This record gives sequence, structure tokens and C-alpha cells, in this order.
Amino acid sequence: MTIKSISLFIRICFLAILISSCKSNSSPGPLLNSGKNIGPYNEPYRPQYHFSPPAHWMNDPNGMVYLDGEYHLFYQYYPDSTVWGPMHWGHAVSQDLIHWEHLPIALYPDSLGYIFSGSAVIDSLNTSGLGDNGKGPMIAMYTSHSSEKEKSGSTQFENQSIAYSNDRGRTWKKYKDNPVISNPGIRDFRDTKVIWHEGTKKWVVVFAATDHLTIYTSPDMKHWTHVSDFGKEYGNHKGVWECPDLFPVLVENSREVKWVLLQSINPGGPNGGSATQYFVGDFDGKKFTIDPAFENKVKHGNAVWVDQGKDNYAGVTWSGIPASDGRSIFLGWMSNWQYAEKVPSTTWRSANTIPRELILEKSTYGYRLKSLPIKELDSLETNTRTLPAATIDTSLLIMEHNPTARLELTFKKPRLETITIRLSNTAGEYCDIGYDPANQTYFIDRDHAGKKDFSNDFSGRQVAKIDYESSDIKFLLLLDHASVELFADRGRCVMTAIFFPSPPFDKAEIIKTNESIALIEGKISALKRIW
Repeated sequence: MTIKSISLFIRICFLAILISSCKSNSSPGPLLNSGKNIGPYNEPYRPQYHFSPPAHWMNDPNGMVYLDGEYHLFYQYYPDSTVWGPMHWGHAVSQDLIHWEHLPIALYPDSLGYIFSGSAVIDSLNTSGLGDNGKGPMIAMYTSHSSEKEKSGSTQFENQSIAYSNDRGRTWKKYKDNPVISNPGIRDFRDTKVIWHEGTKKWVVVFAATDHLTIYTSPDMKHWTHVSDFGKEYGNHKGVWECPDLFPVLVENSREVKWVLLQSINPGGPNGGSATQYFVGDFDGKKFTIDPAFENKVKHGNAVWVDQGKDNYAGVTWSGIPASDGRSIFLGWMSNWQYAEKVPSTTWRSANTIPRELILEKSTYGYRLKSLPIKELDSLETNTRTLPAATIDTSLLIMEHNPTARLELTFKKPRLETITIRLSNTAGEYCDIGYDPANQTYFIDRDHAGKKDFSNDFSGRQVAKIDYESSDIKFLLLLDHASVELFADRGRCVMTAIFFPSPPFDKAEIIKTNESIALIEGKISALKRIW
């Protein structure tokens, strides 16, 4: 065989593999049912240390629960296309929240409809009676969405159902008397988050009802009673409310416990499109009462945001985290409904943020959530080097040949000079992340960050206004092949943005324009790929 023939043969084989991997599957196929990680995860724009599905469409994280050393992640999944369609629950597990094993699809659409967003809990007391051999089951509660009823003009096309597993989430049975909560006649009646309330010894579920939150309680997960509503008079109402979460948090450096309510909205985000707001208050097992000081921040349509970038939506926290750990661990969908179905990835669409610890801080400006990457991410760090203190009078190159990295930079707070960190590649594309002292804002500008013609809503400068004082300016940046996450000032200001450069950004420099910039300290690490 000639060299030319060999080359042609190799190209034909590669094309055959590619076509095969892109074919649609209406039943469990090898991509999600082998129980193995799918390589090589090297397609253009594929994240290297963020979770993404092996193939096809993904959106909201669902059913996040911890059991017997495993973190379960379910997610909104359509196995037949790279755009949204009839929703299933995809499934993956991890022992460290960083490295993931893909498992078979957990829940398929049925006669009640698509499987929309929801949550999972461990019914350790077997209150439901659905457990086996003296052990309580894992129970998933989700929204059944009937597209047929929706098309007919009915308002009762979304109802709440449950399914259960007695083998660590590997196989599932749907409850025979679904739905367990019937729709009272409300459009957009969905996205259940279940918790066990120890004080009242009852299950509590919160879910969205168009423009507010509704709360039900149950002794057994099967019979539910409506007890209260929240939110019509608070927060942003420029879009539909979705994907709530409710959890207690120990206030940092105190013994005080407050409750945090997350509430996603689409549209209405601070930089356009979808985003997640939050509220701080108290919960007695039936009613959420907003904290008086926090109440003033969210009146008259105002909102406080978990993340002020464009690309963190529908995030919720893991259930069942052991008390010995005690963290509130959050995960969001790293996209925006303005362009999620149009982004230029091919065999798959969407990834998740890095898991984050949510910390509630109380200071002179009130209660605020801080977000920081989980400590488990440290295990991926390699080739760490430190940057000495320096006065930067000209632009300073601080990183080369590193497309997956963690950058930690602390600057003296400038009077006038904007601090800009530029990520760039050999194609001349770049993304600027920085701090503007004149307006007291952080920003991410991806106008020159690669492909952007798929949506008029994608490019431009995103800004995050801060309402706190800091003596220095701290950047923590997580760079992956198609995303950057900014955790500024020890997690007080957070922004997430995706982009599509060719090739990936692998260089970073500090850009100076007028006055000098004082770098106090810096640390840069490469991050190993997880696949």
C-alpha cells in the first residue's frame, strides 16, 4: 500500500468514527451506557477540567446528592441532538467532584411528559416506604412536562413526580401514583428542590411558579400540602423564575445560622439573558422570611446575584453533604439561554461551572454570599510558580503555553488606572478581564475572543458593580479551553464567561495604559485535564 493510500485509508476510518459518534440514539447508546469515560475529549472548545457530557445537549444540573462516598450529578439531557429537545436525566458520579464517570441515562420521558429539572435526596428513614432491605431509597423529585397539554393551550402541563432507586442510583423506578403534586392552574410550575427539615420532621419542596416561589411539605414524599409562597414583591421579575434552592448556612466566623434562597431567572440577568439571584433570611419549616437588612437590597425589582457574568445559570447545591464536611457546594450550567443552542461546539453542547463553595459573610454592608472554587481543585495544580512583587510600568507577560490554568494575582488598589489581565492566543484573539476603579466595577470583555457571529447577544463587555470596600484587588482566574471564571476579592464578586477562540488562549499578560500598577504577589499553576 502506498503512503497516499495509507493516508486516504486513515482519513476514511476517522470520518467513519466521527459519523458514528454523531448519530442520534433514542435508546441508551454506548456513549452514555458503557460506564467508562469517553475519550479523547479533545474536540475544539471542549473543556478539559470542567464537566461536560460525552455528546449531545445538556443544560441544568439536577438531582445533585451525596451517598456513600459518591457525588451524584444528574442533568437535563437530550440524547438525540445538540439542541434542546425532549428532556431526560443524564447521570455521572464522582468521588472528588473533579473527576467524573459517565453512567447510563437515569430517567426517560414517559406518558406524563418530559423529565424537567428537579433534585434528589436520601430518604434515610424510609419515610416513603419505597426502600428495600431496611435501607431508605434515593428519591428524585422532578417536573413532568407534557408538551401535548402545553400545545393544547392548557395551563396545567407541568406537575411534580418522583422516582426512586435502591441500588445507589444505578437503576430507577417511577412512583406508580405520579404526579405527587398536581398543577393548580399555573404556567411555569416547575423545578423542584427537596430538603429534609429537621425541626418539623418533614420534607420541604420549593419550586418556581412563574413569578414567585411556592413551598410544600410532606411526611413521606408522596403526599404534599401547600404551606406558603415567597417572592412576588422581591427581586428581579423581568423573566420567568426557575430552579430555586433553599438551604441553611452557618455565617462565616460565627455561630449564627441563616437560610439562603437561590432563584434563577430568564431573562433578566445583570448583563442580559439568564442569571441567578439570591435572598437571605430565616425558614421555620413552612415560611421563608427575608432578613430585614437584606430586604432593602431586593425591593422595587432590585436583585443580588450569585454570579454577575453571563454564563452561570440554574445553579443549585448538593444534598446530603456530611455534617463533618458542612460545605454548601454549588454547581451551575455554564451558558446563557440567549445563545446556548447556537454556540459553535459540534458533537456536544454545554459544560458546568467548577463546583464552588458558597460562604455567607456578614459585614457592614450586610449578608452576602461569597463563592470560591472547591478545595478539591487543588489536586489538579502542577508546575506552580510565584510572581514577585513588582511595579508594572509596561505591560508584563506572566504566562505562556498554558491553556488550562489557575492565576492568583493581588494588586494594590489603584486610584485611576484600570487593571487589565489579557488572555490571548497566537491567532491574535484575546479576552480582557479587569478592574475599573473609576466605576468600581470588574469586567470581562470578550469582543475579540474568537467566534461570535452566531449571536448578537454574545460579544461585548460584561460588568459587575461592587458594593463593598477592599484594601487591595484580588483576582483568582480559572482558565479552560472555552471559559474563564473570575473570583474577585476572595469570592465577593464572581463572573463567569464562555468564549470560542481558535486556538485556545494560552498566554496571559498584565496590560498597562497610563499609571503604573503595583503587583503585590502572584501565583500561577497549570491545571491537569480530568478526562
